[in-house]
Amino acid sequence: MKSEETPFEGGPMDGRVLPVLVGMTGHPPKTYRIPVPDPDGGPPTVLVYRRVPRDARGGLRFARWKYAYAPEGEKGAGRKWPWSKPDAESDARPDVRPDAADPDATPGGKPDDAHG
Repeated sequence: MKSEETPFEGGPMDGRVLPVLVGMTGHPPKTYRIPVPDPDGGPPTVLVYRRVPRDARGGLRFARWKYAYAPEGEKGAGRKWPWSKPDAESDARPDVRPDAADPDATPGGKPDDAHG
């Protein structure tokens, strides 16, 4: 696999440059998670960094991306596939009327009547 030297900004990794594996498209992952072990033996703390475009000064031969610290953690938009279930927050849709017609209801008019 190919890797690219990628700088990190903000948070505990500020100023460090790490080799990050790139995918088939030549891009590193959009989110980079670094588990930091707890010194007391508890669950590890996970540092989350998001990929952002880097300055264009370096040209194409240098890293085109950098990682910026995301203190909010896992709050990414994620993929929104059309067949995915809606989020719990979007279940209460204000744009749908409560008295909307039943989707299985037959429309009024005669079957051969084009004008209803």
